[in-house]
Amino acid sequence: MTIQRQRVVVAMSGGVDSSVAAHILKEEGHDVLGMTMKLWPSACDVQGESPATSSGGCGVDAIHAAQAVASWIGIPHCVVDLVEDFEKSVVSDFVAEYRSGNTPNPCVRCNADLKFGRLWSRAAKSGATRIATGHYVRLDRDAQTGRYQIRASLDSEKDQSYALWSLGQPQLEHALFPLAGMTKQQVRDLARSVGLPVADRPESQDLCFVSTGTYRDFLSTRGGLPGPGDFVDPDGRVVGRHPGYTHFTIGQRRGLGLSSPAPLYVLSIDARANRVVVGAEGSLYKDAFTAKSVNWQGIAPPELPLECAVKIRYRGPARPAIVRIEGERTIICGKAMAFRAVTPGQSAVFYGPDGLLLGGGLIER
Repeated sequence: MTIQRQRVVVAMSGGVDSSVAAHILKEEGHDVLGMTMKLWPSACDVQGESPATSSGGCGVDAIHAAQAVASWIGIPHCVVDLVEDFEKSVVSDFVAEYRSGNTPNPCVRCNADLKFGRLWSRAAKSGATRIATGHYVRLDRDAQTGRYQIRASLDSEKDQSYALWSLGQPQLEHALFPLAGMTKQQVRDLARSVGLPVADRPESQDLCFVSTGTYRDFLSTRGGLPGPGDFVDPDGRVVGRHPGYTHFTIGQRRGLGLSSPAPLYVLSIDARANRVVVGAEGSLYKDAFTAKSVNWQGIAPPELPLECAVKIRYRGPARPAIVRIEGERTIICGKAMAFRAVTPGQSAVFYGPDGLLLGGGLIER
């Protein structure tokens, strides 16, 4: 979506994607300001303290990388302290969801509440009219309805529309995605050709606030987690012991520590009883599931039922489905095939033709 010259804040994570986004906007003649979110206490005040290093987009390394890129491009840069907001909105929710037996996607909440929420508020106060990120998505505006619409990236391997379903129209009105239409390889090549200092910086990990170990290790530092419990089969018979249900997610096969003549998979998690239900892979397939907190983004709330394509995993395929209402519940039914490993806490994202992001919701059960 082409725009006239204006003041644009770029959410700079220190990675190659947001760095190239900033470079592109600078080359187009915009008044560009880089902002990096300080999300984690280990990323201490880079002007004074000596912080511990952490990886991903939350650590001091990311801040230093973003500062170096901004200096190289020739744009001003500042660090926005959102540590308290990140803890309340993202990290606490992440821990609470696991405690309830769900498997959350913290990027969804971070995008809506922080990047296009708190950070945008700070950007607007600086006089910016737009906030840009390095997401691989396309953004346009429907000429008839006036709605801003996200479409999946042309690079299917890097498409990030799945994590943006919860954004509202006021947020999209001010959004820019300069990498629309580009592939990851093209972004890397451009970064190298112009000499960006982060051209070969590795991809950040999925959970930026887990600097070492696994999410399970991180959860263990939060206390109050469940202790050992029972593995049970679908009929409720005990088949073994587990170290705590937060170690598992729906569809998991490895690391169960169970002996069985046939492979066993995690079918469901009963947090209240501290039980993990395991069984054959065939039991992972579900014809329907419910979703909550549904947000219709690319279109106004439609008359249901609605035929569309639905993704239930960030890297999963979009399956033909029907979205309908039953009472106060939104139900997603597989049309041509059942869904495998439907996981409460993850997102169900609805797509139309040409990758149009219609909306989405949180998988409930």
